Amino acid sequence: MRRSFNILMLCSVLGTSFLNAQNPIIQTSYTADPAPMVHNDKMYLYTSHDEDNSTWFTMDDWRLYTTDDMVNWTDHGAVLEYTDFDWGLKNAWAPAAIERDGKFYLYVPITDRSNQNGIGVAVSDSPYGPFIDPLGKPLVSESNADIDPAVFIDDDRQAYMFWGNPVCYFVKLSEDMISMEGNIQQIPNTIEAFGKREGEKNERRPTTYEEGPWVYKRNDIYYLFFAAGPLPEHIGYSTSKSINGPWKYQGKLMPTEGGSFTNHPGIVDYKGKTYFFYHNAGLPGGSGFTRSVSVQELKFKEDGSIEQMNMTSGIQEALENLNPYRKTEAETIAWSEGFKAKSNDVVGNFVTAMKDGAYIQVKAVDFGETSPKSITARIGSVHNNNVSMEIRTDSKNGKLLATLGVPLTGGDDRWKLVNAEVEEITGVHDLFFVVKEKAPTQLMYFDYWMFSK
Repeated sequence: MRRSFNILMLCSVLGTSFLNAQNPIIQTSYTADPAPMVHNDKMYLYTSHDEDNSTWFTMDDWRLYTTDDMVNWTDHGAVLEYTDFDWGLKNAWAPAAIERDGKFYLYVPITDRSNQNGIGVAVSDSPYGPFIDPLGKPLVSESNADIDPAVFIDDDRQAYMFWGNPVCYFVKLSEDMISMEGNIQQIPNTIEAFGKREGEKNERRPTTYEEGPWVYKRNDIYYLFFAAGPLPEHIGYSTSKSINGPWKYQGKLMPTEGGSFTNHPGIVDYKGKTYFFYHNAGLPGGSGFTRSVSVQELKFKEDGSIEQMNMTSGIQEALENLNPYRKTEAETIAWSEGFKAKSNDVVGNFVTAMKDGAYIQVKAVDFGETSPKSITARIGSVHNNNVSMEIRTDSKNGKLLATLGVPLTGGDDRWKLVNAEVEEITGVHDLFFVVKEKAPTQLMYFDYWMFSK
């Protein structure tokens, strides 16, 4: 799709401009297929990753983003690649993540070396990885329908995996989470379970169910959210009194919109609220093959049903304030334009400014009652030293706190710490890091920042 179409689409759908948007929540990479997980009061979001300029599902790794406040997201880069599986050939598609007894599990669809789809599992002692393949083979590899896993642990501690396109399969997982217990079952692909497909007759797809199942439980009601057809997809949902069904179709949760012909749900409770993750084509250059994850709050009626919801500009208020007197990674971002995610072995993950005027916004930064004296940042540039970075408050043209001259370091493997005194500032503000380049074809690198009193 054309870039101009996507910009107009986003402004129309969200009723806002990019300057005021919060969705999509990641702007430095294309992301899709959100898999949220909460652990120790932190939100972890695992995603698939569409490569830039993709014209197909060109996806090589799975990425991790975290937040404490639901507005500022920290990029932890790729935590797993399909090449980490010796049997993997291609296609790092929609993941699922879960924690059990101090271990973290990623369930991921991969095409194996015989060109057969399957679902692998990787295990780590940390949500950040490294993840390893304990099986050396797929957990499930029955047919090319084996994609889009979702994993759920019920109140009795029994774990289940759901997956599949064009039908929905499920199976009990053993306590070790890397083997199956019993036989694979299929949810009957009936109109009662998934609703009648509209607008086309398709013997393989008689219902709205398409792919991307996600299981969630609330007040003894089981919810099965899914990407629904025909293409372009919408999000539907069904409910049941039992994890084993029968399931009853409840209708559309989110209609077709957003510029991508696919969508993918992820639902999780966090700090007293329920959040619904999905993807669209909301960034410049976005399409059905260059997608972006978004999130908004999900609210239930008293009877457990959910009103149909449209895509919005996202979550505007932070759940908590950010402490500027702690080291903050530059890739902790509420919104950005003109920056791209990068990583290397020297500093790990960082961001690169791609143009003059590129900026990063960080929301709800609490300076307290006493103004800081200075700011320190680790930065560098590759070819010239005609680059500066302004730190402003509340807008990219707001009050100027400080200006950092960006030193010529020669590459992203060489960095310098730069300090500057800051103008007086107290209270809670949004921060904007704005790049000014006299030679805008050149780049600057940005690793972290911290204020000092």
